[in-house]
This record gives sequence, C-alpha cells and structure tokens, in this order.
Amino acid sequence: MRRAFFPTLFCGEACDPLELRELRRLATQLYFGAGKTIFAEGDLADSAFGLSQGVIRLYKLLPDGRRQVLAFALPGDFLGMPLADRHSFSADAIGEVAVCRFSGADLTKFIRSSPNIMLRLIEFATRKLDMAQDQLLLLGNGSAEEKVAIFLVSWCNRLGRLSMLSETVPLPMRRQDIADFLGLKLETVSRTLAKLEQKKVIRLVPNGVLLTGLAQTPLVTSRSHQPQI
Repeated sequence: MRRAFFPTLFCGEACDPLELRELRRLATQLYFGAGKTIFAEGDLADSAFGLSQGVIRLYKLLPDGRRQVLAFALPGDFLGMPLADRHSFSADAIGEVAVCRFSGADLTKFIRSSPNIMLRLIEFATRKLDMAQDQLLLLGNGSAEEKVAIFLVSWCNRLGRLSMLSETVPLPMRRQDIADFLGLKLETVSRTLAKLEQKKVIRLVPNGVLLTGLAQTPLVTSRSHQPQI
C-alpha cells in the first residue's frame, strides 16, 4: 500500500489549502508494529487518531469473551469519531501501520472553525454509518457464502477507491478476523473460501485472493442493494 499522510488522504481535494495546512500542523505521525494496540475500549479519548498507512482492526469484546470485529480501517479513515469522550471500541494494528495522533481539544476547536473539515467529517460519519447498517443487514440475513462473497467484493472496492488495487486483492487480516467480522466460525470461513475456489469464482494466493468472476455471481448480484462493508 502506498505511503501517505492522513490529513491529505482525509481531505482529498475538498479542503481549503489553509485548513489542510493547519490539520497537518496538528498531526503527529506515530508508527505501530503488527498486533500493537493503538487504544482500548473505554480509554479516555483525549487524543484522536487517523490512519495514514496500513490496516487497523476495530473491535469490541462481548460479555461472554467473544470478539466482534466492527470494521477494518484503511488509510484516510479516522479511527472512530474524533469528538467522542471515550473510545467505544479497541483498535489494533494489522501489520505495521502509520497513524496520525491529534490532541482531542485542539482538533475539536479546529473542526468547529473549519467548515470544509466539518463537512468532510459529516461525510465520513455518514459513510461509516451506512457501512455499519449494511453489515448488520448482512449478518442477520446472509448465508455464509453470501457473507464471504460480499466481504471480498466490498474489500476489493474499498481498496480500489484508494488506488491500492493490483491483480491480487491483499487480505492482510487473518481468517479469524474475517470470521469475527462476519459472525461466522473460523472453520466456516475456511470452508467457504475453499468452496468459492472450487466454483472458480476466486483463486486463493499467498496473503490474498484473485476475484475471477465473484462480483458477477448471484451471491452478490441477487441483492437489490449491494452492501459496502
């Protein structure tokens, strides 16, 4: 994945140059190794974080000890809403990551005085809410094959929008992460991937997958609304 700086990724071409310069000034770039925790559920959110490079797993631990993966953050994503008082989930690095840290108080003050940044934040929140609703719908109504197929196609589309897509769609997360995201067992995910490969709509390769027609199968096209998760 390409190297970049979160403020540039988050703002795109929508920001006023002065606002972008100030957002860059407020950012401190940090680096975390694979498996390191950026913050834990319940921690005070005196800092906000945006992802510059890599992939981060966002998750909650359920009362019975199980883990529910909520999302996989990509470069340009805030790790949750930056105006919260406490972190409502945990964030762990999948592989090495670069993260921008902002003082919560300074960022809040800046957002309130920057209409373009506020608009981008509203757009970000709306997009993440739509993704969460799509995931809930899929968790409640999809078969194992539908869940895995839509996850792979959605992941491919998200990477494509960041110009991170090559012939092979990288899957940096573990299969257990995918299982915890889709509400499936690890064995079910592995079995389903093997089944899709037998149908010749995907091809498994080291650390990734080739989609050889999966997006055109009824598993994906039969839904009137194709989730983005």
